[in-house]
Amino acid sequence: MGARRTARERALQALFQLDMAQGAARDALDSAWAASADDGKPEPDAVKFAKELVDGVQAHREEIDALIERHSHNWRLDRMSRIDRNVLRLGIFELKYRPDIPRKVTINEAVELGKNFGTEESSAFVNGLLDRVAVALGKP
Repeated sequence: MGARRTARERALQALFQLDMAQGAARDALDSAWAASADDGKPEPDAVKFAKELVDGVQAHREEIDALIERHSHNWRLDRMSRIDRNVLRLGIFELKYRPDIPRKVTINEAVELGKNFGTEESSAFVNGLLDRVAVALGKP
């Protein structure tokens, strides 16, 4: 598995933890890395990218949540599963604030996170909502 995919998984786990109980992002990330089944030390690039994702989502959470609410049809944020909500937060952060990551990569990675951590419906839900947000943001 690539460093960025691993980083996204750990970032999702940290965001899920922060969604359950407020705490420090650094502690949540440390906990996610410690709980991972990976052998050895994580790659420095993966650790750095995961931190950028979590810090970015936390810094822009209100705006990201507003975009989720605006583009989700018949779903309030508090009614979404915590996994779906945090996968969407990661994806929207990348779409809006990481121009170095192509739209297709962001959406594909988010769909994979939904498949691996969410329910049977998560991947389709995440794909549809992120596509609507990407179009609204003018992300080619």
